[in-house]
Amino acid sequence: MADGSNATRTGVPRTGRPSRIIRTRRTRGEPRLGAVAAAFTLAQLVLVRPDLGLGWDETVYVSQVSGHVPAAYFSAPRSRGISLLVAPIASWSDSTVLLRIYLAVLSGLALYFALRIWRGVVGPGVLVVGGAIFASLWVTLFYGPAAMPNYWVAIGALAGVGCFLRARANARDRAARWGLFASAALMAGMRPMDAVYVVLPLLALSVRRPRLLVVLGMGLMAGAGEWVIEAYASYGGLAQRLTAASAIQGGLGWHLAVADQLRSLGGRTLCRPCTGSAPSPVVMLWWFALPLLAVLGAVVAVRARRALPVLLPLACAVTAAVPYLFLIGYAAPRFLLPAYALLALPVAHGLVHLVTALTGRMARTVVVSLVAIGVAGHLAVQYVVLEHTVHSSAASRADWYRTVAALRTLGVRQPCLLSGYDAVPIAFYTGCGSVQTAGHDASSTVAELKRAAHRTSFAVLVPPGGRPPAYARTWSADIVGSLRAYVAPDVRQGRGAS
Repeated sequence: MADGSNATRTGVPRTGRPSRIIRTRRTRGEPRLGAVAAAFTLAQLVLVRPDLGLGWDETVYVSQVSGHVPAAYFSAPRSRGISLLVAPIASWSDSTVLLRIYLAVLSGLALYFALRIWRGVVGPGVLVVGGAIFASLWVTLFYGPAAMPNYWVAIGALAGVGCFLRARANARDRAARWGLFASAALMAGMRPMDAVYVVLPLLALSVRRPRLLVVLGMGLMAGAGEWVIEAYASYGGLAQRLTAASAIQGGLGWHLAVADQLRSLGGRTLCRPCTGSAPSPVVMLWWFALPLLAVLGAVVAVRARRALPVLLPLACAVTAAVPYLFLIGYAAPRFLLPAYALLALPVAHGLVHLVTALTGRMARTVVVSLVAIGVAGHLAVQYVVLEHTVHSSAASRADWYRTVAALRTLGVRQPCLLSGYDAVPIAFYTGCGSVQTAGHDASSTVAELKRAAHRTSFAVLVPPGGRPPAYARTWSADIVGSLRAYVAPDVRQGRGAS
């Protein structure tokens, strides 16, 4: 599937002046890439819906830049890249609808440009099919308009590998080097450790190419710089932050999380602890098909002597997936988004080969029919799981809204403070600050909370069957949504801060 006689084995021209044939093939697929990106954005807006409230982690990230609520505690593993991404909207508006639309449009544009980087590296048909595969996954659609970092790591990974291949093939391609720098910075700014795992194969191939090694290193440092500085400013140093991040994730080490990832495929956004049965085999089928088709694409590329554009994203997908399959003891579908984005092109390479390699009319008709049936089944499964995920997520947000309304009737209003069960998202929706005295989000002491109870509206939230902390046991209790709220006496008596 070479793009012309003047192309290198990666498909990128040896000179800075590509031939007319190469230019034609590069531009031929652009309208289709645009259609894939536009369909991706539209599907987010229609299927996920902009009015879906923010989830727990989203409230943490958005609160860091919001002008309407206090910033929630920022735990060691988190990075501020996604907060910066949402700041153009969240800093002045509290509209979730506007934020979702902004992210949906931005994610569609990002997908288009990430795929566009690969023009001339792989054929336009492979690009279109690969983009459609990644964009059609329920987890991609759900997290495209989400204020979460994982989709953006995936985009950075897809764009970064493409830029690396272009820069490796043409040392004078300055745009590719800048793209590689920006992609590495994007990944590291969103999730520094994910970025390191993604670029391991790139670093290995850069050993004899110091210029690329420097570009990659500088990109990673630029993206992770704030995270490292914050480690020394707020967490006692880089080693301490890494240790704390590992502890919050259950301690990095040998954990076989493959079964947990399988259980999460039915639409569980967080599987911790990951108990219960796995979803139907029909739901899991695509998960097993992706690596098989990717291997097929790799075999085809090796035989065609165009291995690198297929083997490199496949290798990066493997290194991106390893920590979430073998090093942590829980699962979330979003963790594997970078791996899915990188696998999409090898998978597309295999599928395109299946359809185009056969010469007999009958054989091609059979294969095309089977592929069409497979695609229809795939889309149906992804839609069903996405609908289930959106419905369950909306239900949990609705419960938070009911709790917020009940708290307001009890006098808990800004400025205010919440602690206890689900305090982080409920505080965000109430406009309160959130504090904890224990757990991963511990940010205060009991003595400080006792003093705060005399200065501001303060409530402690307790789940059904739970017990309040000792300092709140004498406070009046009320049912708020599905929880019980213990409200500080000064709030009852109207002496909360005004």
